Amino acid sequence: MLPRMTEPDPATTRPAADERPPLLEPKAHGETSVFTASNLLREARRQRDLPESSVPPTCILDPDGDLARHLEETGQTHHDPGWACYHTRLLRFTLANRELGLVPFAVGAPFAVLVAEELMASGCRLLVSLTSAGRIAAPAGVRSFMVIERALRDEGTSYHYRPAARWSRLRADLREKLATLRLPEGPPILHGSTWTTDAPFRETGQDVQRHRSAGVLAVEMEAAALYAFADASGSSVVCLAHLTNELGSEGDFEKGAADGAEDALLVLDAVLRGLGAGEELDRSDASHA
Repeated sequence: MLPRMTEPDPATTRPAADERPPLLEPKAHGETSVFTASNLLREARRQRDLPESSVPPTCILDPDGDLARHLEETGQTHHDPGWACYHTRLLRFTLANRELGLVPFAVGAPFAVLVAEELMASGCRLLVSLTSAGRIAAPAGVRSFMVIERALRDEGTSYHYRPAARWSRLRADLREKLATLRLPEGPPILHGSTWTTDAPFRETGQDVQRHRSAGVLAVEMEAAALYAFADASGSSVVCLAHLTNELGSEGDFEKGAADGAEDALLVLDAVLRGLGAGEELDRSDASHA
């Protein structure tokens, strides 16, 4: 028989006036993790009787799933049966003679980084996240994309990877390669800052105005954490945003043809060309902005 659980004494559980939230307590950022992505994948393969397999060297995170849906509907993908993640599926497709991996619906900082860890443990060398975002200081009414060069860390996941700071940043060498990215025959490409939030339905007017005044172009849910993970692990990660909405204004969220997938493929192709994807990417490069 299990012992009866008793209620804790409120006097011993009440936080002290100077007690910090756990998120801001000192963390051993340099210490090895007990639970690793490779361990999880090993056990998933054992349970599901899956062979050892690698993912393509370049993989895409597609939080909205619009790109995956378009590629599946047009017969351009096939499912990777060796992908051992418990929570997602991996699609493979070809873009300009490159085989890429694609994981849809990894929404939000914790989920995106969980999948990023698993992809990197499975042979990914370049990860590109393409999320939708709400405009803040970006021009209103213009369907555009942006290279996220830095992201406000208004989420929780990044603090487990890097010490507390205001920004996470795109690695300097990757930023330089994309600094002149343009699409003369495609949608506008912006470069700048976003605000990464864990709580999209708590974006207050005061927050929006403060970030707009600081020149933050858009709000999204993954970039700050993905860049912190990249910085901590030495991985190559690029975060892009499709600026699709005015934070829910009437008649909002129109992305364009095929729910924005056609433009997204143009942008991804240009980004991969700019980065030299398919060439060697130095994951040990320690130079960070």
